[in-house]
Formats: sequence, C-alpha cells, structure tokens
Amino acid sequence: MDLDTVRTFVAAADAGRFQDAAAELAITQQAVSKRIAALERTLGARLFTRTPRGAELTIDGQAFLPHARELLRVAERAVASVRAGSRALRVDVIASRGAASGLLRGFHRAHPEIDLDVVMLFDIETAVAAIRAGTIDASFRAVTAPGRPLPEDIESVRVLDEPLQLLTGPAHALASARSVTLAQLTGHRIWMPGIVPGTEWAAYYDDLVAEFGLTIEATGPNFGSDALLDTVADTPALATFMGGHTRLVWPAGHGLRRIPVTGPTPVYPHSLLWRRDNPHPALATLRAHLAAASPGHGAAGTWTPSWVNPR
Repeated sequence: MDLDTVRTFVAAADAGRFQDAAAELAITQQAVSKRIAALERTLGARLFTRTPRGAELTIDGQAFLPHARELLRVAERAVASVRAGSRALRVDVIASRGAASGLLRGFHRAHPEIDLDVVMLFDIETAVAAIRAGTIDASFRAVTAPGRPLPEDIESVRVLDEPLQLLTGPAHALASARSVTLAQLTGHRIWMPGIVPGTEWAAYYDDLVAEFGLTIEATGPNFGSDALLDTVADTPALATFMGGHTRLVWPAGHGLRRIPVTGPTPVYPHSLLWRRDNPHPALATLRAHLAAASPGHGAAGTWTPSWVNPR
C-alpha cells in the first residue's frame, strides 16, 4: 500500500475538502483526487462522498480512518528507528576487562547522553564483516595483521598504545624487580593460554617472540583471567604478559606483582575501525573523544611489530 495515498486520505478526512488537503500537502487538488482514487482501487471500497460542502467519509472511509492513522504512526516509528543518531551506537570492545572497554567507559563518562550498545566479538574477520554489514558501528582492534589489509571501505585510526607488563606470583624469580628488560625474560616461561592462532594478538606475540627470543607457551585450555591469575600466583616458574590498562582483581592472598617491561617497552596497539560511510553522529563524537584523549603513539623506547598500522 502506497503511504502517500494513505497520508493524502488522512489529510482529506481531517480537512473535509480536497482543496484544503492539497494546500496542506503542497500538491494540486487534481493530485489529491488521483491519490484517493488509487487508494480506493487498492482497497476495493469507496472512501469519500462529494457534497456541496466538500468531501465526507463513507462508512468504509470511517472504518479505514483509524487504521490509516496507525499505518502512518508505524511508518514514522520505522523511519525514526534508523534515523541518524536515534539508535544506540554499537561498538565491539573484544573483552570486558581489556583496554578497549576502558576507552569506551571513558567515552561514556564524558558523554552520558549518548546511548551505547557494547558487544564483544572474537576475531578481526568477524568484526570487519560486522562493520561492513552494518550490524556494528565500530570495533577496537590491532591493525593490520600480516597479509590481511583492511578493505577499502573500512577506516582505522590508532587510539592507544598499551604497554605490556609482566605478571608474576610472589615466589617468581623476578617478583621483586621494579622493572624488567626483554633481555632478562629470555629463558623464563611466559604462559598465555588465551593466544589463538590466526588472531591479531597471536600475530603480535609471534613477532615479539621472534624479535626478542622469548618463550611464550599457549598450552592448555583457556579458563579465563581468574584461572590464569590463580595458576600464576601458585606457580613460581610461570609468568604472563598483561596489558597495562587491563583491569584485574585478585584475592589479597595471591600476592601478584605487575612489573613494567622495558628495553624496549612492548606496546599493544589499539585502533578504532569503522565504515567510511557510516553517518551515525555519535561515531564522530567517539572519534573526536579518542583523538583528544590519546597520548600519541610510536614513542621512543617502545616496540610494535612492523605490520602495525602507523597512524
């Protein structure tokens, strides 16, 4: 059913005259008559009776009028649901405790008036496909991975270089160090069961191992950060890498240590990805907020893989 004909019918019913309806809709009286006639053919019913005073609704017209009003209300709600800025901004942060989640929480504190829909997608291919399909507006990722350039319709900007820290239990050989160099970590077992082949973080740690001769073990099931902390706290021979902006909570008895890594400091590069033609006004606000909050990247004394997006 053509909504223009329905809208014209309601205007004519309210005005009582085709001429007045034409003036309200900024069309000709002839156009009003044609639209009403087309609607009557669609419905198979006569909606108006012409009188000296104008046009009066028939019984069928009276029956159709409340439904016509509801059709227009539903159409307006449908348009409003996708009108730029009227829906929540949907952003992928990968994990709830990571740096990306912290960045988005900071944005929410600065702009509480903007509705957010936070999702957590696992790998970059899924995230990029969701951005291109319009099912999410943006994603925080490390880009790009080797041999996997972003599609031309996807934009990215580097928003945070997160320094890695060494996390140890109280009995680890390096637990009392105020900082450790990458050279000092050679020969130590660094356990990271969350590394999954094919992910951007796996590519990052593969290059870190190759560059500095480290030993990173990804063996065993990944039961999450709580289980990882329990094991590191109880195992003097194990340590793990943790992002400096990752939120961690552990029992006081664990005695875990977070130790800065230097010589150079490996930083994990977080970028924001979005589709070039995404018109959501809150996306522009998020980008501006991240640009203002970013301390910059590529600082002296830091390391990232060569494939990381430099900007």
